[in-house]
Amino acid sequence: MIVYEYFRSSAAFRLRIALNLKGLTAERRFVHLAGGEQRQADYRAVNPQALVPYFVEGDFALAQSLAIIEYLDETHPDPALLPVDARQRAWVRSVAQLIACDIHPLNNLRVLNYLADELKVDDEAKTRWYCHWINEGFAALEKMLEGRKIQSTFCLGETPTLADICLIPQVANANRFKCALDAFPTIVGIHRHAMTLPAFHEAQPSRQPDFPKPLSTPET
Repeated sequence: MIVYEYFRSSAAFRLRIALNLKGLTAERRFVHLAGGEQRQADYRAVNPQALVPYFVEGDFALAQSLAIIEYLDETHPDPALLPVDARQRAWVRSVAQLIACDIHPLNNLRVLNYLADELKVDDEAKTRWYCHWINEGFAALEKMLEGRKIQSTFCLGETPTLADICLIPQVANANRFKCALDAFPTIVGIHRHAMTLPAFHEAQPSRQPDFPKPLSTPET
């Protein structure tokens, strides 16, 4: 297995969590999105979408983090990332898609760069944009979580699912942009608990090999 990724990509963060939960190891190839490496011809030849993550296994290649994770869940079913019950499985997917389809696309790097470079939006306004869509999505999700018949440490039950795999990177991004999350105690609690697990902790951006290292202080 080969995975093309970038430390700060929340979609790649999702895949790292899934691989960790499954106990799977992939060859990792880093694509520096902030530096524009994804737009270079050599990477476009690999992935025409010019996004990460991108998954390759022999002669099989797959884009889109949720598709990759579900493929891994079907080919390596233990531990399962989706419930057996059809209704619970649909609910988990609805949470995952709320994050991956409604929140994330409005706040990903391409959008933020367009706001800054093309529309000349300043950093303060860009942060307001970011936190607005976090608040919109998290307000709906918090209500969904409050409405569960049985409260649990993860989105559904006591083991991680695809919902948690999508949620935790989005909370990490919200924290990076200093979005206020006081109105979402259930979401914050799930994030806090998940990050105590090695599979989540080790997947976070600061733990990745391509995370920028601080410049050393010159000796005096």
